[in-house]
Order: sequence, then C-alpha cells, then structure tokens
Amino acid sequence: MNKATRRQALLISGALLASTALGLGPSTAQTFPTRPITMVVPFAAGGSTDVVARIIAQKMSEGLGQQVIIENVAGAGGSTGAARVAKAEPDGYTILMGTVATHALNPLMLKRKPYDAMTDFTPVSLLVLVPNVLVVHPSLPAKTVPELIALLKADPSKHNYASSGVGTPLHLSGELFKSMAKVSMQHIAYRGSGPALNDVVAGQVPIMFDNLPSASEFIRAGTLRGIAVTTKERAPSFPDMPTIAESLPGYETYTWNALFAPPKTPKEMVDRLNAEAREAVADPAVQERLKTFSATVVGSTPEALAEHVKTEIAKWTPVVKEAGVQID
Repeated sequence: MNKATRRQALLISGALLASTALGLGPSTAQTFPTRPITMVVPFAAGGSTDVVARIIAQKMSEGLGQQVIIENVAGAGGSTGAARVAKAEPDGYTILMGTVATHALNPLMLKRKPYDAMTDFTPVSLLVLVPNVLVVHPSLPAKTVPELIALLKADPSKHNYASSGVGTPLHLSGELFKSMAKVSMQHIAYRGSGPALNDVVAGQVPIMFDNLPSASEFIRAGTLRGIAVTTKERAPSFPDMPTIAESLPGYETYTWNALFAPPKTPKEMVDRLNAEAREAVADPAVQERLKTFSATVVGSTPEALAEHVKTEIAKWTPVVKEAGVQID
C-alpha cells in the first residue's frame, strides 16, 4: 500500500470512527427505551392523577416496548414527587405526571420552593383537562349549592371539608368557594385524594372537593352525593349535575395532567415520549375510558405545554393572592 493509499485508508477509518461516535445519540434514541420507565405520580394511589396516569402508562408501555411503572410519591401537595423528578437523571427513564398543583399552584403558594416550574423540567405533553366536583356524604341534608351555603351559614363552626392536600387545586377550590359564598368550613388536608375520599365515604368528613375521575364511581354508586362540578360548563358524563357557577357566577376551577421530564433530557428522548403519549391519548379505547369521567383529551407538543404552564401561572396568581393561601 503506497503512502497516498495508506493516507486515504486512515482518513476513511477516522471518518467512520467519527461517524460512529456522532451516531451514538441518534442510535440511542432509536433504541430508547431499553428498560422500564418510572412515571412518578406525586399523589397517593386512588386519586384522579393516579387514575389518569395508570390508563396512559398502560398504553404507553405497549408503544414503547417497555413497561411504564407507576410510582406514587405523595407529600407536600405534589411537590415531593415533582422535586424528585426535577433532580432525576435526564435519561428519559424518570418522568412526572404533573398537574396544575405541581406546576402552577405550588410555585405560587410555597414559601420555600423546591424547584422552579419553568426551568427545572422538560415539558413532554399536556394530556388531559379534568373537571373537579363538590361532593358530600349522603347523610348531609344539602342537595344543592344554595342548600349547602345555607347549611354552612346556619352553623359556621360545625362542618369540615376534605382535600387531597394543602395547596392542591382541590384545596384551592374549597377556599375559593368559601370566599365567594362567604361561608366557613374547616379544611382537613390528606396525603392524596384516595385517603380523603375514603373518609368522606365513611362519613368522617362530610364535604369534599375532588377530581371528577376519582369521585365518579362513588357518585354513581350513591355512596357520595355529587352537588356540582367546578367548571364553567356541565360535565358530559353527569349532564344533570349543575355547575357551581350556576349559583356562584364566576366560580371556576379544574385540574390538568401533563408529562414532564427532568431538565436537559435529550430532545430525541423527549420526542419519543411525546409521540407515545400522544398516541396513547389518541387511542379510542383510552379516550372511551377518559370520557367516563369527562376528561378532555389534549395530547400537545412540548412547546404547547411550556406555553400552557406560563398561562396557568399567570391565571392563578390573582386567585391565590385573593385566597391568601401561603404554605411553609
């Protein structure tokens, strides 16, 4: 082999090595995932976020070819689980089922902020919008919002209401109701919607603001009475149930579920997760399950989710200020 041929061979060899090295990223993206993915649900099992997460995780597992494992990390109104994902390795194997609590309310309410909702996460996809609902134990005499308001005004110190935790959208729903209706209720905070629902069904606490998905089966079974939904419009799955706004004009709260990854997660992995998440919520069987509790399917791009978080923070800022909720 002459010098020119040898030099040409070395250049080709070097080019191939460089090409292989540069190709590690795309190759990794093509093979991702090679092991199970953990989807952190920042609330206890049984609540709305947990229900939505399990439906979507099951379908995503099929598309990804690896199991998406749900891990419930409850505490601090969702902040404990969210903070864990914010600090996780940005390798695509740990993702968060975030909510309005983790990415709008907590950042506004917490005095000590464990993460920045805008910079400490990589948006993946806004999945669904979910109504909240005001429910009571059947033993409570009130059957309508006006009757409940009258009951609370008649004895301001008697009644308690449950929520999934301090600073959650369900807590804020109750505080907004108190403010607008000019009534008094003692807030009882739980570590998630599931434990709170159990106590309301058992009659330990008479009133609760919950997400419609987790409360719907109890309403249909008659173990809870659905008084009203918290959205502007009535829920399609409960068309006969009024909205709170029909009695308190201007009242509106709701929650949403979205996937987030740790900061600096590679775009290739985010794109794969986004594609599988959107494929999951587009599946007719998944949509049918989500419709049973009136969740509105979105399935957004990462960019649209980033804008949604900005909008939500701007929307909730005056509401939180009005309610005067601050959490240590």
